[in-house]
Amino acid sequence: MAPLLIPDPSLVLLVGAAGSGKSTLAARLFAADEIVSSDALRAVVAGDEADQRASAVAFRILHRTLDRRLASGLLAVVDATNTTAAHRRPIARRAAAFGFPLSAIVLDLPPDVVHAQNAGRARIVDADVIDRHLAAIRATVDGGRLQLEGFDPVVIVRSREAAAALSIERRRAGTGIAGR
Repeated sequence: MAPLLIPDPSLVLLVGAAGSGKSTLAARLFAADEIVSSDALRAVVAGDEADQRASAVAFRILHRTLDRRLASGLLAVVDATNTTAAHRRPIARRAAAFGFPLSAIVLDLPPDVVHAQNAGRARIVDADVIDRHLAAIRATVDGGRLQLEGFDPVVIVRSREAAAALSIERRRAGTGIAGR
């Protein structure tokens, strides 16, 4: 598989159900300081990354952190489910405001794989929540919504093997020169 070309700087959005492997993929492909994680911010706010009551505050922090990274001309990776346009819209607006390209990596794994991965985690998410995420991803992918929302490239990862094989190559924005 050819590497995914990522403009640097840019905003990279991870899209996937809880338990699909977004955080694992992000940690493999990007530096820790480039990743802005809703789970990590919930843990900071509430002491528990699963505490959904902390989500509003966590996402306000996530958006402020994105603003700071983008204003500084730094690549940012958003690690959250991002399964609905309503959740993606404020992130896309921020990228547009700073003139940053938008990329999306979608973990569109089979439901049985996502449920099995979720069952093997320390923090298990309710199956009905995962099913809602999977249905939203299905509508997003099948409807070509990410492209319509301005994401380019959009990479759809459909198996664990494809996720393990995915690599990136950074291109300094506005040049043909590889960066990192």
